[in-house]
Order: sequence, then C-alpha cells, then structure tokens
Amino acid sequence: MDSRKSILARVYIVYGFMFAISLAILGKILYIQLVEGEMWKAKAEKLSLKYFTIEPNRGNIYDVNGEMLATSVPQFEVRMDAASPLIHDSIFDKDVDSLAISLAVYFKDKSKAEYKTLLVKGRHNKNRYLLIKRKVNFDQLKALRTFPIFRMGKNSGGLITTVQNKRVYPFDKLGYRTLGWFRDGNANNVGIESAFNSQMQGMAGKRLYQRIPDGNWRPMNRSNEIEPVNGADILTTIDINIQDVAEEALLRQLEINQADHGCAILMEVKTGEIRAIANLGKTKDGTYQELYNYAIGESTEPGSTFKLFSLLAAFEDGKVHLNDVVDVTGGVAKFGKRTMRDSHLGGGVMTVQQAFEKSSNVGISKVITAAYSENPQAFVDRLHSFSVNKKIGLEIKGEGRPQILGTKDGLWSNSSLPWMSIGYEVALTPLQILTFYNAVANDGVMVKPHFVKEVRRAGLPVTSFETEVINQKIASKEAIAMAKTMLEAVVDHGTGSVLKNPIYKVAGKTGTAQVAQNRGGYNKTNYKGSFVGYFPAENPKYSCIVVINNPTQGGYYGGAISAPVFREIADRIYATDPDVGMNWIDTTHTTRSNPMNAGNTEDIKFLSNWLGYAKQMPGAGEWITQVTDSTGTRFASVDYDQETIPSVIGMGASDAIFRLEKLGMRVQISGVGLVKQQSLPAGSKIVADTPILLSMGINN
Repeated sequence: MDSRKSILARVYIVYGFMFAISLAILGKILYIQLVEGEMWKAKAEKLSLKYFTIEPNRGNIYDVNGEMLATSVPQFEVRMDAASPLIHDSIFDKDVDSLAISLAVYFKDKSKAEYKTLLVKGRHNKNRYLLIKRKVNFDQLKALRTFPIFRMGKNSGGLITTVQNKRVYPFDKLGYRTLGWFRDGNANNVGIESAFNSQMQGMAGKRLYQRIPDGNWRPMNRSNEIEPVNGADILTTIDINIQDVAEEALLRQLEINQADHGCAILMEVKTGEIRAIANLGKTKDGTYQELYNYAIGESTEPGSTFKLFSLLAAFEDGKVHLNDVVDVTGGVAKFGKRTMRDSHLGGGVMTVQQAFEKSSNVGISKVITAAYSENPQAFVDRLHSFSVNKKIGLEIKGEGRPQILGTKDGLWSNSSLPWMSIGYEVALTPLQILTFYNAVANDGVMVKPHFVKEVRRAGLPVTSFETEVINQKIASKEAIAMAKTMLEAVVDHGTGSVLKNPIYKVAGKTGTAQVAQNRGGYNKTNYKGSFVGYFPAENPKYSCIVVINNPTQGGYYGGAISAPVFREIADRIYATDPDVGMNWIDTTHTTRSNPMNAGNTEDIKFLSNWLGYAKQMPGAGEWITQVTDSTGTRFASVDYDQETIPSVIGMGASDAIFRLEKLGMRVQISGVGLVKQQSLPAGSKIVADTPILLSMGINN
C-alpha cells in the first residue's frame, strides 16, 4: 500500500511538473502572440521582405533641332519561376527541349544541352528565381515572350523580368566632353550630364521583394510599388550637324599637321548659344579623341589674337587711331633687356591698321608702349573693363582661370607691357577669347556663352535660359567700329587672306604663339596657331575660334593651319542656314546673267534672292521668262493661252512638265538641267494627248 502511494505521488509530481511546464509554454506563446507578436512579425518581414529601389528614367539630352544626343534605354534581367505550380510537370517535360533550343539559337551563348541542364536543375531544386539572362534589350524580351512555356503568359509561363537603365549616346563620341557621360550611376563630374544631374536624375521609386529559399529576391505584387518620377530632358544649343562638321574638319587638320591637340567653337553672336564645340587630342596610339575640354579649360598665352584686346583698349582711351603711324624698324625692337622680333622681318613705317593686318609684334608693342609707358596700370585697368579678367561662369565645370598681369604683381617687369600687348604674360581660354571677339561683332555687347536652352518635362519647358549680358558696353561705338575695320582688313589683305572669298565676308584675326615650357621658357618647336573671327562681317550672326596646338608637320601659322577649319565650318553654315545664306554677298554676280531663264515667279524670286541677283529680280505674274532688249536683261510676265503650245525653253523640268501637262500633253524628258529644246515649236496648236520631247542641258 505504501509502495502504491509512493508511486502515485511520484506520478502526480511528474504530471504536475509537466502541467506547470505546459502552462509556462502556453503562457509564453500567448505572451509572444499578444505582447511581442508585432515585434517578431516585423523582424520576420525584415528578413524575408525588402523594398528595393526602382531607378527612374534619366532625362534625355537633345540638340537645338531636337536630335537625341543622350538617352537611357531599358536593359532587362530575365529569370524564371522554374518551380511555379502553374507550370504543370507534363507541360514542362514536353516543352523544356523546345525552350532550351530557342534560347540557344537566339542568344548563342550556351548550347541546347547547357540550357536544358539549367532549366531541369532549376525545376528539380524548386528554384523560384532562376537566372536566364542579364542585359537583355526590349526587342530580345519581346522575342523571349514567344518562346515555349514563356508564351503561356506572365504568371503561367514563369517569366520574371527586372529592368535597369543603360545610358547610350546615339552620335557616339560627338561632343563627348561637353555632353559629359553617365555610367555606373554617376555623372562623373563632366559636362552637361554633371551640371544638370539633379534635374535629369528624377526621383527613385520603391518595389517590395520577398526572399525565397535559394537566397534570391523576387518581386511581390506591384500594388505595393511607389512609382518613380522620371528625370527632366535637356534641350541644348548644340547643332549636331555643325558639330559633326567641326569635329571632322578639326580632325583632318590635326592629322595633316600631326598636331598634339586642338579645339573649335562656333557661337551665335546675339545670343551666345554654342552651336558646336570640338576638342581632340592625340592618344598614345596616334589617334585623336576628346581627352579634355581644351576649349573651356586650357588657359594659355593667346599670342597675336590678343592684339585686338590691346588696340581696342588704346582706341577706347583715345590714345591711338587707325591711321597713326609706327616704325617697325625692320621687324626688330628691344624692350629692356629683351629683344622682340616679327615673324617676317623687314618693313619700316606703317599705319596702326597695317601693323594689325600684318600682325607685326614690333608695331603693336611700340604703339601700346608709347601710349601707356607712363601709366601701364591704365592699360591693365582698361583690359579689366572689358570683363576679360574674370571667369565667364559657365554652367558646365572646368573653366580655366584667366590671367591679366597687373603692375603690382610680383612677375611684372619693365618688359611686361610690350609683351602683354602681343599676347604674352597673359592667359585666356579659347572660349574666353571668342567671347571678347563676339562682343566686338555684337557692337560692344558681351553676352555669356551657354550650352543649354531649356529644361523640359513631358515636352514642356520647365526652365528656359535666356541670353545673359556680361558687359552691356565693352567700348564706345567709335572704338568698336575701328576694331571691326581692322578685323575685316586682316582677311581682305592681311594674314587671314586665305578666308577671302566672293560669296561671304569674314572678319577676324590670326594668331601664332610660342608655347611656354613651364620653367624652361619658350623654344622654337612648340607653337599654337589660331584664327578667331565672325561672319558675315557686315551683319555678324556667328563667331568662331579654332586653335591647333604643337603641329609637327607643315606650317604653324594660324592662317595656314587653323583658318581652313574655320572656313569649312563657315561654308557649311552658308550651305544650310537660310538666314545667313540669304545675305550672301556675291561680288561677281553683276558680271553674270541669272542662270534661271523661265519658270514660276515665286520660285525664281526666292532663288534669285538666295543667289544674290537682286538687280534682276522678277516682276509680277504667275509665270515669267527672261528677255533682253535695249534696257538690258530682265524678266517679263508670260500669259499662256489654252490653245497653243507655250515655250518652256529655260525652265526647269518640274515647271515645264507642270505647264505642259496642264494643257493635256504627254511630256518626255531627255538629259538634265534646264530645257534647251522642245520637239514641238511654241505657238503650235495643241492636240490633246500629244507627246512632246524636252531636251535638257546645263547652262555655261
């Protein structure tokens, strides 16, 4: 009995202990569920659920005509829910071979067997996020959606895609340093991509992903997404067609002269809008690429192009006039302990204008020294009044710092004034030089160069960048007029005569400078040649500068190596810009007859104006022909009746065909050019459906 009680007591103790433990466990469960439930749920979700960033589409960059210069295209990462219960085993087993073949044939990166192994293994391992292919473009994705199994639909086919954006530049390297670049999520601190990064990058969105057993993440229901806000677009001032011409012309000249590097800039005079900016430097393998934005960043001694700065200062201070004379003393002069020489020795007394035309170092330095030797700081102060001693303040980074030496600077010496006057002991970037010349072309108004016209969203302007004036009047009307006269004379009969042509008038200045070798001073092997000016000279629309550094073959004078690039850019402008082309000055048109003999009045009027035949402009009437009488050659109206064959001699093919077919005749054409002969004589009676042969030819 005692033994039985002892056993029962022990059982009760065990059961009681177990009951207490059960109560404790139950209490803990209730505590966790009711008290700590939200905390543990949050931790679980944190481990299995996560919001990933959805990158917005970066804004596009366009040229001034709307051509796309930079854009972002989607790239997809393609995965498969290989263990999807919606893909029945029978369907998978039946179509896996076909899917493997389709993938192998389309991508050509794996064999059919390798793709099948990947798919079968993913199915066996119940991989809910099996990687198929990275960096898939949209067209490839469209094709993938037609493949076996995948074509069952977004959910039923197990196809999973995530998108990333890749930055592409449709015109490749054109304007590379100015546009900048965006890669690996960074704007790389260069060009427009960097300057307008905050506007172009947009705002990121969020998408909820769930961790799956293999450690990967898969997107959840898209109802949880926070949509990204795409970036704004940038409309630049660049004209990609002119940019192409500028880079090709610059490259050709660099290769011909085997130069180290060079740049070219084209700017609109009134607005300061940069239409083209080319920068090319020689690489180690001898090719040329945009290694650096020399146009805005390379601040060096300008050489002879600075002579305009010097003389404009003297004009404005009333110390010098165009017809003042200076003795260049054979092209050699001594200032302090330093001897200055002209590039072409010789010469005696000449006017200031002639000294500028011939780019005489001695002549210009003597003029400026005589004008400012008693107070050289006045010369420096006048240069400062031109706003050339400060940075322009460009929207893109990298502008070089200008240097205009002052008399209180430690480097000032008794030879500084004459050497500054010809572009040494000063430093400016090509764009800073162009900005000054552009101000002269713009009647003294200095405008700020800029590269961007508008920031746009959904095609509508958000921010517009208007023309900004740096200096309302750098000099008086009289001083500017004298500067313009000199610049035109340089091209008419000076060092820039290679640019003289009968179609349009250029004004500008050549520049040749020895390049300082740091502390090694100057040598006779390192030069840079430049040409800077504007056109058309009588009504300037564009200004342009070309600088070529350290040519090792051929010449090194600005008129020889840089002016041809300027000419090629200007020629393209005249061929494509009707606003400029309408203002052509053809100095030979008065000795030639208008090549258009007959045709539609409005067409001939337009072409006559375009080609500069203002004195032979047609009169009234829908159709006209050219006649010659005692008063000379002129156009007269033609009245066509409906019963006789008209004369179409001298017409172009379209006008002649229009005129004759309107009368019911069948026209046949032989040759090209203008109508030289017609098979049926003018005045003959028209017979319906009569064939008439027109023989075409080119006027001599």
